[in-house]
Amino acid sequence: QVRVVESGGGLVQAGGSLRLSCAALGRTFSSYVWGWFRQAPGKEREFVAAITSTSSGNWVYYVDSVKGRFTISRDDAKNTVYLQMNSLKPEDTAVYYCTADVQLGAVTTGRADYWGQGTQVTVSS
Repeated sequence: QVRVVESGGGLVQAGGSLRLSCAALGRTFSSYVWGWFRQAPGKEREFVAAITSTSSGNWVYYVDSVKGRFTISRDDAKNTVYLQMNSLKPEDTAVYYCTADVQLGAVTTGRADYWGQGTQVTVSS
């Protein structure tokens, strides 16, 4: 069974940092685009970041609200994607989901084939 599994969420004070990880199980994802979404209570799911495959140049994309604070990266040897989150703000509080697909457009628009179960990030003020 192919699936992706997030880890690394938790509670942090404003200004702090967290690193989320998402591992793919069951197949190699080196040719896939990875992405992160988040959903805060009462709000719609929101695109956060994406990274293309290494063979496509590891291009990265971010929503404006996290630019300069969050960094997405991938380690194909570990079949894993990361989201380093610095200078966290209370408005970053949400459930964070990793996602993967062969198409960048599917990832950025929330139509990817693979989704994790989500990990809670809570930023206290």
